[in-house]
Amino acid sequence: MHDSLIQLMYGFGIALQPENLMWCVFGVLVGNLIGVLPGMGPLSTISMLLPIVAVIAPVPGILMLAGIFYGSQYGGAIGAILLNLPSHPPHAVTCLDGYPLTLQGRGGTALGITMMASFFAASVGIVVMIFLSPLLVKAADSFGPADICAIMLLGLLAGATMARGSPLKGVAMTLLGLLCGVAGTDEISGTARYTLGLSELRDGVELGGLTMGLFGIADFLVSVNRTTVNPANARVSMRDMRPSRAEIRQAFWPMLRGTGVGTAFGALPGTGPTITTFLAYALERRWSKSPERFGKGALEGVAAPEAASHSKTQVDFIPTMSLGIPGDAVMALILGALIMKGLQPGPQMVSEHPDIFWGLIASFWIGNVLLVILNVPLIGVWVRMLRVPYRFLFPAALFFIAVGVYSTRNNLFDVAITAAFGVIGALLLALDFPLSPIVLGFVLGPQLEPNFRRAMLLSRGDLSVFVTRPVASAFVAASALLVLGQLFAWWRRRRRAAPTLTR
Repeated sequence: MHDSLIQLMYGFGIALQPENLMWCVFGVLVGNLIGVLPGMGPLSTISMLLPIVAVIAPVPGILMLAGIFYGSQYGGAIGAILLNLPSHPPHAVTCLDGYPLTLQGRGGTALGITMMASFFAASVGIVVMIFLSPLLVKAADSFGPADICAIMLLGLLAGATMARGSPLKGVAMTLLGLLCGVAGTDEISGTARYTLGLSELRDGVELGGLTMGLFGIADFLVSVNRTTVNPANARVSMRDMRPSRAEIRQAFWPMLRGTGVGTAFGALPGTGPTITTFLAYALERRWSKSPERFGKGALEGVAAPEAASHSKTQVDFIPTMSLGIPGDAVMALILGALIMKGLQPGPQMVSEHPDIFWGLIASFWIGNVLLVILNVPLIGVWVRMLRVPYRFLFPAALFFIAVGVYSTRNNLFDVAITAAFGVIGALLLALDFPLSPIVLGFVLGPQLEPNFRRAMLLSRGDLSVFVTRPVASAFVAASALLVLGQLFAWWRRRRRAAPTLTR
Protein backbone atom coordinates (compact mmCIF):
# COMPACT_ATOMS: atom_id res chain seq x y z
CA MET A 1 0.00 0.00 0.00
CA HIS A 2 2.83 2.39 0.88
CA ASP A 3 4.52 1.70 -2.46
CA SER A 4 1.27 2.40 -4.32
CA LEU A 5 0.88 5.78 -2.61
CA ILE A 6 4.47 6.70 -3.50
CA GLN A 7 3.83 5.73 -7.11
CA LEU A 8 0.58 7.74 -7.07
CA MET A 9 2.49 10.84 -5.96
CA TYR A 10 4.90 10.21 -8.83
CA GLY A 11 1.88 9.97 -11.14
CA PHE A 12 0.58 13.37 -9.97
CA GLY A 13 3.99 14.83 -10.78
CA ILE A 14 3.67 13.45 -14.32
CA ALA A 15 0.01 14.46 -14.82
CA LEU A 16 0.56 18.02 -13.55
CA GLN A 17 3.32 18.75 -16.04
CA PRO A 18 2.07 21.64 -18.22
CA GLU A 19 1.92 19.71 -21.50
CA ASN A 20 0.23 16.67 -19.97
CA LEU A 21 -2.22 18.81 -18.03
CA MET A 22 -3.11 20.77 -21.16
CA TRP A 23 -3.96 17.63 -23.13
CA CYS A 24 -5.90 16.21 -20.17
CA VAL A 25 -8.02 19.37 -19.98
CA PHE A 26 -8.50 19.29 -23.76
CA GLY A 27 -9.68 15.68 -23.63
CA VAL A 28 -12.06 16.35 -20.75
CA LEU A 29 -13.62 19.35 -22.50
CA VAL A 30 -13.99 17.52 -25.83
CA GLY A 31 -15.41 14.47 -24.07
CA ASN A 32 -17.89 16.60 -22.16
CA LEU A 33 -19.01 18.25 -25.39
CA ILE A 34 -19.42 15.07 -27.41
CA GLY A 35 -21.24 13.50 -24.48
CA VAL A 36 -23.95 16.14 -24.93
CA LEU A 37 -24.16 15.98 -28.72
CA PRO A 38 -26.17 13.02 -30.08
CA GLY A 39 -24.33 10.83 -32.57
CA MET A 40 -20.87 12.02 -31.51
CA GLY A 41 -19.86 9.27 -29.11
CA PRO A 42 -16.43 8.60 -27.62
CA LEU A 43 -15.68 5.93 -30.23
CA SER A 44 -16.06 8.23 -33.22
CA THR A 45 -14.32 11.12 -31.44
CA ILE A 46 -11.33 9.06 -30.31
CA SER A 47 -11.11 7.66 -33.83
CA MET A 48 -10.95 11.17 -35.30
CA LEU A 49 -8.26 12.23 -32.82
CA LEU A 50 -5.98 9.22 -33.34
CA PRO A 51 -3.88 11.20 -35.87
CA ILE A 52 -3.10 13.69 -33.09
CA VAL A 53 -2.04 10.82 -30.82
CA ALA A 54 0.31 9.64 -33.56
CA VAL A 55 2.32 12.88 -33.53
CA ILE A 56 2.45 13.76 -29.81
CA ALA A 57 4.23 11.98 -26.95
CA PRO A 58 2.61 8.82 -25.54
CA VAL A 59 1.77 10.22 -22.10
CA PRO A 60 -0.25 13.30 -23.20
CA GLY A 61 -1.84 11.27 -26.00
CA ILE A 62 -3.21 8.59 -23.69
CA LEU A 63 -4.26 11.19 -21.09
CA MET A 64 -6.25 12.98 -23.78
CA LEU A 65 -8.03 9.80 -24.93
CA ALA A 66 -8.86 8.81 -21.36
CA GLY A 67 -10.24 12.32 -20.70
CA ILE A 68 -12.51 11.99 -23.71
CA PHE A 69 -13.77 8.65 -22.46
CA TYR A 70 -14.81 9.58 -18.95
CA GLY A 71 -15.66 13.17 -19.90
CA SER A 72 -18.31 11.87 -22.30
CA GLN A 73 -19.96 10.03 -19.40
CA TYR A 74 -20.60 13.37 -17.66
CA GLY A 75 -21.90 15.09 -20.78
CA GLY A 76 -24.30 12.29 -21.69
CA ALA A 77 -26.28 12.76 -18.48
CA ILE A 78 -27.07 16.40 -19.34
CA GLY A 79 -29.11 15.65 -22.46
CA ALA A 80 -30.74 12.63 -20.81
CA ILE A 81 -31.98 14.61 -17.80
CA LEU A 82 -32.86 17.97 -19.34
CA LEU A 83 -34.10 16.92 -22.79
CA ASN A 84 -35.03 13.22 -22.52
CA LEU A 85 -32.35 12.75 -25.17
CA PRO A 86 -30.13 9.71 -24.50
CA SER A 87 -27.19 10.79 -26.65
CA HIS A 88 -25.47 7.48 -25.83
CA PRO A 89 -26.93 4.08 -24.84
CA PRO A 90 -25.68 4.00 -21.19
CA HIS A 91 -27.72 7.12 -20.43
CA ALA A 92 -31.00 5.76 -21.80
CA VAL A 93 -31.90 4.49 -18.33
CA THR A 94 -31.15 7.93 -16.84
CA CYS A 95 -33.98 9.36 -18.96
CA LEU A 96 -36.54 7.21 -17.13
CA ASP A 97 -36.39 9.33 -13.98
CA GLY A 98 -34.15 12.24 -14.98
CA TYR A 99 -36.57 13.81 -17.47
CA PRO A 100 -39.64 13.47 -15.19
CA LEU A 101 -37.61 15.34 -12.55
CA THR A 102 -37.00 18.10 -15.11
CA LEU A 103 -40.74 18.29 -15.85
CA GLN A 104 -41.29 18.71 -12.11
CA GLY A 105 -38.84 21.63 -12.05
CA ARG A 106 -36.12 19.56 -10.35
CA GLY A 107 -33.79 19.07 -13.31
CA GLY A 108 -31.05 21.04 -11.57
CA THR A 109 -31.35 18.80 -8.51
CA ALA A 110 -31.03 15.71 -10.73
CA LEU A 111 -27.90 17.17 -12.33
CA GLY A 112 -26.45 18.03 -8.92
CA ILE A 113 -27.04 14.47 -7.68
CA THR A 114 -25.53 13.17 -10.92
CA MET A 115 -22.36 15.24 -10.37
CA MET A 116 -22.01 13.98 -6.81
CA ALA A 117 -22.66 10.34 -7.72
CA SER A 118 -20.31 10.55 -10.70
CA PHE A 119 -17.42 12.03 -8.75
CA PHE A 120 -17.84 9.66 -5.81
CA ALA A 121 -18.12 6.57 -8.04
CA ALA A 122 -15.16 7.63 -10.18
CA SER A 123 -13.06 8.17 -7.03
CA VAL A 124 -13.92 4.69 -5.77
CA GLY A 125 -13.05 3.23 -9.16
CA ILE A 126 -9.70 5.02 -9.12
CA VAL A 127 -8.89 3.71 -5.63
CA VAL A 128 -9.76 0.17 -6.75
CA MET A 129 -7.50 0.61 -9.77
CA ILE A 130 -4.62 1.86 -7.61
CA PHE A 131 -4.61 -1.15 -5.29
CA LEU A 132 -5.89 -3.90 -7.59
CA SER A 133 -3.71 -3.29 -10.64
CA PRO A 134 -0.36 -4.08 -8.92
CA LEU A 135 -1.87 -7.31 -7.56
CA LEU A 136 -2.97 -8.30 -11.05
CA VAL A 137 0.48 -7.48 -12.38
CA LYS A 138 2.17 -9.71 -9.79
CA ALA A 139 -0.16 -12.56 -10.68
CA ALA A 140 0.21 -11.96 -14.41
CA ASP A 141 4.02 -12.10 -14.29
CA SER A 142 3.75 -15.88 -14.17
CA PHE A 143 1.41 -16.06 -17.19
CA GLY A 144 2.66 -17.94 -20.21
CA PRO A 145 1.56 -17.65 -23.85
CA ALA A 146 -1.16 -20.28 -23.34
CA ASP A 147 -2.58 -18.36 -20.35
CA ILE A 148 -2.61 -15.04 -22.23
CA CYS A 149 -4.20 -16.73 -25.25
CA ALA A 150 -6.96 -18.19 -23.04
CA ILE A 151 -7.63 -14.79 -21.43
CA MET A 152 -7.92 -13.16 -24.85
CA LEU A 153 -10.26 -15.93 -25.98
CA LEU A 154 -12.55 -15.17 -23.05
CA GLY A 155 -12.40 -11.45 -23.85
CA LEU A 156 -13.34 -12.07 -27.48
CA LEU A 157 -16.21 -14.42 -26.60
CA ALA A 158 -17.52 -12.11 -23.89
CA GLY A 159 -17.41 -9.11 -26.20
CA ALA A 160 -19.13 -11.08 -28.96
CA THR A 161 -21.87 -12.87 -27.01
CA MET A 162 -22.72 -10.06 -24.58
CA ALA A 163 -22.95 -7.34 -27.24
CA ARG A 164 -26.27 -5.79 -28.18
CA GLY A 165 -28.51 -8.06 -30.18
CA SER A 166 -28.01 -11.64 -31.28
CA PRO A 167 -24.93 -13.45 -29.88
CA LEU A 168 -24.50 -15.14 -33.26
CA LYS A 169 -24.26 -11.76 -34.94
CA GLY A 170 -21.74 -10.68 -32.30
CA VAL A 171 -19.56 -13.73 -33.05
CA ALA A 172 -19.78 -13.01 -36.78
CA MET A 173 -18.65 -9.41 -36.23
CA THR A 174 -15.78 -10.59 -34.00
CA LEU A 175 -14.60 -12.93 -36.75
CA LEU A 176 -14.80 -10.04 -39.23
CA GLY A 177 -12.63 -7.96 -36.92
CA LEU A 178 -10.14 -10.82 -36.55
CA LEU A 179 -9.93 -11.14 -40.32
CA CYS A 180 -9.30 -7.42 -40.73
CA GLY A 181 -6.71 -7.50 -37.94
CA VAL A 182 -4.56 -10.25 -39.44
CA ALA A 183 -4.66 -8.87 -42.99
CA GLY A 184 -1.26 -7.70 -44.20
CA THR A 185 2.24 -9.19 -43.93
CA ASP A 186 2.74 -12.19 -41.67
CA GLU A 187 5.32 -11.18 -39.06
CA ILE A 188 6.91 -14.67 -39.00
CA SER A 189 6.92 -15.83 -42.63
CA GLY A 190 6.93 -12.37 -44.23
CA THR A 191 4.30 -13.35 -46.79
CA ALA A 192 1.26 -11.24 -47.66
CA ARG A 193 -2.14 -12.62 -46.66
CA TYR A 194 -5.75 -11.50 -47.10
CA THR A 195 -4.60 -8.46 -49.09
CA LEU A 196 -6.95 -9.13 -52.06
CA GLY A 197 -3.98 -8.51 -54.34
CA LEU A 198 -3.66 -4.88 -53.18
CA SER A 199 -0.10 -3.89 -52.35
CA GLU A 200 -1.42 -1.06 -50.14
CA LEU A 201 -2.82 -3.64 -47.72
CA ARG A 202 0.59 -5.23 -47.10
CA ASP A 203 0.99 -2.91 -44.10
CA GLY A 204 -2.40 -3.97 -42.79
CA VAL A 205 -5.63 -2.06 -42.23
CA GLU A 206 -5.01 1.19 -40.37
CA LEU A 207 -6.74 1.34 -36.97
CA GLY A 208 -7.89 4.93 -37.37
CA GLY A 209 -9.35 4.26 -40.80
CA LEU A 210 -11.35 1.27 -39.61
CA THR A 211 -12.76 2.94 -36.50
CA MET A 212 -13.46 6.28 -38.18
CA GLY A 213 -15.38 4.47 -40.88
CA LEU A 214 -17.36 2.21 -38.56
CA PHE A 215 -18.11 4.70 -35.79
CA GLY A 216 -17.76 8.02 -37.57
CA ILE A 217 -19.02 7.86 -41.13
CA ALA A 218 -21.46 4.99 -40.48
CA ASP A 219 -23.13 6.80 -37.58
CA PHE A 220 -23.44 9.96 -39.63
CA LEU A 221 -24.92 8.08 -42.59
CA VAL A 222 -27.52 6.49 -40.30
CA SER A 223 -28.27 9.78 -38.50
CA VAL A 224 -28.16 12.13 -41.49
CA ASN A 225 -31.91 12.83 -41.27
CA ARG A 226 -31.79 13.64 -37.56
CA THR A 227 -34.07 16.48 -36.55
CA THR A 228 -32.66 19.40 -34.60
CA VAL A 229 -33.43 19.44 -30.88
CA ASN A 230 -34.80 22.70 -29.48
CA PRO A 231 -33.61 23.04 -25.89
CA ALA A 232 -35.26 26.41 -25.32
CA ASN A 233 -37.02 25.26 -22.16
CA ALA A 234 -33.99 23.48 -20.67
CA ARG A 235 -32.66 26.18 -18.36
CA VAL A 236 -30.77 25.42 -15.18
CA SER A 237 -29.12 27.85 -12.80
CA MET A 238 -26.22 27.12 -10.46
CA ARG A 239 -28.53 27.51 -7.47
CA ASP A 240 -30.83 24.79 -8.86
CA MET A 241 -27.95 22.31 -8.86
CA ARG A 242 -27.48 22.35 -5.07
CA PRO A 243 -29.54 19.47 -3.65
CA SER A 244 -30.89 19.68 -0.12
CA ARG A 245 -29.62 17.48 2.71
CA ALA A 246 -32.75 15.36 2.51
CA GLU A 247 -32.20 14.78 -1.22
CA ILE A 248 -28.54 13.87 -0.60
CA ARG A 249 -29.59 11.35 2.06
CA GLN A 250 -32.17 9.94 -0.32
CA ALA A 251 -29.57 9.38 -3.04
CA PHE A 252 -26.65 8.30 -0.80
CA TRP A 253 -27.29 4.56 -0.49
CA PRO A 254 -28.39 4.16 -4.13
CA MET A 255 -25.15 5.91 -5.07
CA LEU A 256 -23.17 3.40 -2.97
CA ARG A 257 -24.99 0.41 -4.43
CA GLY A 258 -24.57 1.70 -7.99
CA THR A 259 -20.87 2.21 -7.36
CA GLY A 260 -20.61 -1.38 -6.14
CA VAL A 261 -22.34 -2.69 -9.27
CA GLY A 262 -20.08 -0.70 -11.59
CA THR A 263 -16.93 -1.73 -9.72
CA ALA A 264 -17.91 -5.41 -9.70
CA PHE A 265 -18.59 -5.44 -13.44
CA GLY A 266 -15.73 -3.11 -14.39
CA ALA A 267 -13.07 -5.77 -14.80
CA LEU A 268 -15.30 -8.18 -16.76
CA PRO A 269 -14.69 -8.02 -20.52
CA GLY A 270 -17.76 -7.53 -22.68
CA THR A 271 -19.99 -6.07 -19.96
CA GLY A 272 -20.30 -2.57 -21.33
CA PRO A 273 -21.62 0.44 -19.42
CA THR A 274 -25.10 0.01 -20.89
CA ILE A 275 -25.55 -3.41 -19.25
CA THR A 276 -24.14 -2.03 -16.00
CA THR A 277 -26.47 0.98 -15.81
CA PHE A 278 -29.61 -1.03 -16.54
CA LEU A 279 -28.59 -3.65 -13.99
CA ALA A 280 -27.97 -0.97 -11.32
CA TYR A 281 -31.38 0.58 -12.07
CA ALA A 282 -33.16 -2.78 -11.90
CA LEU A 283 -31.50 -3.68 -8.62
CA GLU A 284 -32.33 -0.29 -7.12
CA ARG A 285 -35.95 -0.56 -8.14
CA ARG A 286 -36.23 -4.03 -6.60
CA TRP A 287 -34.48 -2.85 -3.44
CA SER A 288 -36.81 0.13 -3.02
CA LYS A 289 -39.78 -0.03 -0.63
CA SER A 290 -41.79 2.07 -3.10
CA PRO A 291 -40.86 0.88 -6.61
CA GLU A 292 -43.91 2.60 -8.08
CA ARG A 293 -42.01 5.93 -7.83
CA PHE A 294 -39.50 4.79 -10.42
CA GLY A 295 -40.17 6.19 -13.86
CA LYS A 296 -41.98 9.16 -12.32
CA GLY A 297 -39.03 11.14 -10.97
CA ALA A 298 -37.14 9.10 -8.35
CA LEU A 299 -33.70 10.49 -7.47
CA GLU A 300 -32.54 6.93 -6.79
CA GLY A 301 -33.22 6.11 -10.45
CA VAL A 302 -30.66 8.75 -11.43
CA ALA A 303 -28.02 8.27 -8.74
CA ALA A 304 -27.61 4.48 -9.04
CA PRO A 305 -27.09 4.11 -12.83
CA GLU A 306 -24.88 7.19 -13.10
CA ALA A 307 -22.68 5.95 -10.25
CA ALA A 308 -22.49 2.51 -11.88
CA SER A 309 -21.50 4.03 -15.23
CA HIS A 310 -18.67 6.14 -13.79
CA SER A 311 -17.19 3.51 -11.50
CA LYS A 312 -17.16 1.02 -14.37
CA THR A 313 -15.55 3.58 -16.68
CA GLN A 314 -12.57 3.88 -14.32
CA VAL A 315 -12.27 0.18 -13.42
CA ASP A 316 -12.40 -0.68 -17.14
CA PHE A 317 -8.79 0.48 -17.34
CA ILE A 318 -7.60 -2.31 -15.01
CA PRO A 319 -7.74 -5.25 -17.47
CA THR A 320 -6.78 -2.99 -20.37
CA MET A 321 -3.59 -1.59 -18.83
CA SER A 322 -2.59 -4.52 -16.58
CA LEU A 323 -3.44 -7.49 -18.80
CA GLY A 324 -3.87 -6.01 -22.26
CA ILE A 325 -7.51 -7.19 -22.37
CA PRO A 326 -10.01 -4.44 -23.28
CA GLY A 327 -13.38 -4.50 -21.58
CA ASP A 328 -15.29 -2.87 -24.44
CA ALA A 329 -14.83 -1.18 -27.81
CA VAL A 330 -13.57 2.13 -26.38
CA MET A 331 -10.99 0.29 -24.28
CA ALA A 332 -10.00 -1.68 -27.38
CA LEU A 333 -9.47 1.58 -29.22
CA ILE A 334 -7.31 2.99 -26.42
CA LEU A 335 -5.40 -0.31 -26.38
CA GLY A 336 -4.85 0.08 -30.10
CA ALA A 337 -3.56 3.63 -29.56
CA LEU A 338 -1.00 2.31 -27.04
CA ILE A 339 0.15 -0.34 -29.51
CA MET A 340 0.32 2.30 -32.25
CA LYS A 341 2.77 4.24 -30.04
CA GLY A 342 4.95 1.15 -29.68
CA LEU A 343 3.75 0.32 -26.16
CA GLN A 344 2.55 -3.15 -25.20
CA PRO A 345 -0.14 -3.11 -22.49
CA GLY A 346 0.21 -5.93 -20.01
CA PRO A 347 2.04 -6.86 -16.81
CA GLN A 348 5.18 -5.02 -17.97
CA MET A 349 3.33 -1.74 -18.44
CA VAL A 350 3.56 -0.82 -14.75
CA SER A 351 7.27 -1.56 -14.43
CA GLU A 352 8.49 -0.46 -17.88
CA HIS A 353 6.26 2.60 -18.35
CA PRO A 354 5.33 3.88 -14.88
CA ASP A 355 4.97 7.42 -16.24
CA ILE A 356 2.05 6.34 -18.44
CA PHE A 357 0.40 4.00 -15.91
CA TRP A 358 0.58 6.18 -12.80
CA GLY A 359 0.26 9.43 -14.74
CA LEU A 360 -2.98 8.09 -16.20
CA ILE A 361 -4.35 7.17 -12.76
CA ALA A 362 -3.46 10.60 -11.36
CA SER A 363 -5.06 12.29 -14.38
CA PHE A 364 -8.34 10.53 -13.59
CA TRP A 365 -8.66 12.44 -10.35
CA ILE A 366 -7.53 15.70 -11.92
CA GLY A 367 -9.96 15.23 -14.79
CA ASN A 368 -12.90 14.36 -12.57
CA VAL A 369 -12.27 17.42 -10.39
CA LEU A 370 -12.12 19.55 -13.54
CA LEU A 371 -15.39 18.06 -14.76
CA VAL A 372 -17.18 18.94 -11.54
CA ILE A 373 -15.77 22.48 -11.58
CA LEU A 374 -16.43 23.08 -15.28
CA ASN A 375 -19.84 21.45 -15.59
CA VAL A 376 -21.56 23.74 -13.12
CA PRO A 377 -21.04 26.98 -15.09
CA LEU A 378 -20.91 25.34 -18.54
CA ILE A 379 -24.12 23.28 -18.50
CA GLY A 380 -25.99 26.15 -20.17
CA VAL A 381 -23.32 26.26 -22.89
CA TRP A 382 -23.52 22.51 -23.51
CA VAL A 383 -27.30 22.65 -23.83
CA ARG A 384 -27.07 25.55 -26.30
CA MET A 385 -24.69 23.46 -28.41
CA LEU A 386 -27.67 21.25 -29.23
CA ARG A 387 -29.06 24.16 -31.26
CA VAL A 388 -26.31 23.62 -33.87
CA PRO A 389 -28.10 22.08 -36.88
CA TYR A 390 -27.01 18.54 -37.63
CA ARG A 391 -26.60 19.46 -41.30
CA PHE A 392 -23.61 21.60 -40.27
CA LEU A 393 -22.07 19.00 -37.95
CA PHE A 394 -22.27 16.25 -40.57
CA PRO A 395 -20.08 17.73 -43.36
CA ALA A 396 -17.65 19.28 -40.85
CA ALA A 397 -17.09 15.92 -39.17
CA LEU A 398 -16.62 14.17 -42.51
CA PHE A 399 -14.01 16.76 -43.50
CA PHE A 400 -12.03 16.27 -40.28
CA ILE A 401 -12.27 12.49 -40.63
CA ALA A 402 -10.80 12.62 -44.15
CA VAL A 403 -8.01 14.98 -43.11
CA GLY A 404 -7.21 12.93 -40.03
CA VAL A 405 -7.02 9.62 -41.89
CA TYR A 406 -4.86 11.06 -44.65
CA SER A 407 -2.45 12.75 -42.25
CA THR A 408 -1.67 9.48 -40.45
CA ARG A 409 0.25 7.90 -43.34
CA ASN A 410 -0.18 10.50 -46.13
CA ASN A 411 -2.01 7.90 -48.18
CA LEU A 412 -5.27 8.44 -50.06
CA PHE A 413 -5.86 4.70 -50.01
CA ASP A 414 -6.55 4.96 -46.26
CA VAL A 415 -9.27 7.52 -47.00
CA ALA A 416 -10.85 5.09 -49.46
CA ILE A 417 -10.66 2.30 -46.85
CA THR A 418 -12.35 4.58 -44.32
CA ALA A 419 -15.16 5.38 -46.76
CA ALA A 420 -15.59 1.67 -47.51
CA PHE A 421 -15.82 0.79 -43.83
CA GLY A 422 -18.29 3.65 -43.40
CA VAL A 423 -20.63 2.15 -46.00
CA ILE A 424 -20.13 -1.36 -44.58
CA GLY A 425 -20.82 -0.07 -41.06
CA ALA A 426 -24.01 1.71 -42.16
CA LEU A 427 -25.26 -1.50 -43.82
CA LEU A 428 -24.43 -3.54 -40.72
CA LEU A 429 -26.26 -1.05 -38.50
CA ALA A 430 -29.27 -1.20 -40.80
CA LEU A 431 -29.21 -5.01 -40.46
CA ASP A 432 -28.91 -4.67 -36.65
CA PHE A 433 -25.37 -6.05 -36.40
CA PRO A 434 -23.29 -4.77 -33.46
CA LEU A 435 -20.11 -2.94 -34.49
CA SER A 436 -18.21 -3.02 -31.19
CA PRO A 437 -17.08 -6.67 -31.54
CA ILE A 438 -15.32 -5.73 -34.78
CA VAL A 439 -12.95 -3.45 -32.89
CA LEU A 440 -12.35 -6.08 -30.20
CA GLY A 441 -11.49 -8.66 -32.84
CA PHE A 442 -9.35 -6.21 -34.81
CA VAL A 443 -7.23 -5.24 -31.80
CA LEU A 444 -7.02 -8.61 -30.06
CA GLY A 445 -6.59 -10.71 -33.21
CA PRO A 446 -2.98 -9.69 -33.91
CA GLN A 447 -2.20 -10.28 -30.20
CA LEU A 448 -4.00 -13.64 -30.02
CA GLU A 449 -2.25 -15.17 -33.01
CA PRO A 450 1.41 -14.80 -31.89
CA ASN A 451 0.57 -16.00 -28.38
CA PHE A 452 -1.15 -19.06 -29.82
CA ARG A 453 1.87 -19.75 -32.00
CA ARG A 454 4.26 -19.41 -29.06
CA ALA A 455 2.10 -21.72 -26.96
CA MET A 456 2.17 -24.33 -29.74
CA LEU A 457 5.95 -24.01 -30.17
CA LEU A 458 6.60 -24.41 -26.45
CA SER A 459 4.24 -27.38 -26.17
CA ARG A 460 5.42 -28.89 -29.50
CA GLY A 461 1.92 -28.69 -30.94
CA ASP A 462 0.14 -30.21 -27.96
CA LEU A 463 -3.25 -28.52 -27.50
CA SER A 464 -3.58 -30.01 -24.02
CA VAL A 465 -1.45 -27.12 -22.74
CA PHE A 466 -4.71 -25.13 -22.60
CA VAL A 467 -6.21 -27.55 -20.07
CA THR A 468 -3.13 -28.62 -18.10
CA ARG A 469 -2.02 -25.14 -17.06
CA PRO A 470 -4.23 -23.90 -14.17
CA VAL A 471 -4.73 -20.33 -15.41
CA ALA A 472 -5.36 -21.32 -19.02
CA SER A 473 -7.74 -24.11 -18.05
CA ALA A 474 -9.73 -21.75 -15.80
CA PHE A 475 -10.25 -19.23 -18.60
CA VAL A 476 -10.99 -21.93 -21.17
CA ALA A 477 -13.60 -23.33 -18.76
CA ALA A 478 -15.05 -19.82 -18.31
CA SER A 479 -15.22 -19.46 -22.10
CA ALA A 480 -16.99 -22.81 -22.39
CA LEU A 481 -19.48 -21.84 -19.67
CA LEU A 482 -20.14 -18.55 -21.45
CA VAL A 483 -20.92 -20.36 -24.71
CA LEU A 484 -23.07 -22.96 -22.93
CA GLY A 485 -24.94 -20.19 -21.11
CA GLN A 486 -25.75 -18.49 -24.40
CA LEU A 487 -26.90 -21.79 -25.91
CA PHE A 488 -29.11 -22.45 -22.88
CA ALA A 489 -30.60 -18.96 -23.11
CA TRP A 490 -31.30 -19.53 -26.82
CA TRP A 491 -32.96 -22.90 -26.06
CA ARG A 492 -35.16 -21.31 -23.39
CA ARG A 493 -36.26 -18.54 -25.79
CA ARG A 494 -37.11 -21.12 -28.45
CA ARG A 495 -39.04 -23.18 -25.92
CA ARG A 496 -41.06 -20.18 -24.71
CA ALA A 497 -41.76 -19.10 -28.28
CA ALA A 498 -43.00 -22.55 -29.29
CA PRO A 499 -46.82 -22.84 -29.20
CA THR A 500 -48.08 -24.88 -26.24
CA LEU A 501 -50.04 -27.97 -27.12
CA THR A 502 -53.43 -28.16 -25.54
CA ARG A 503 -55.56 -31.22 -25.34
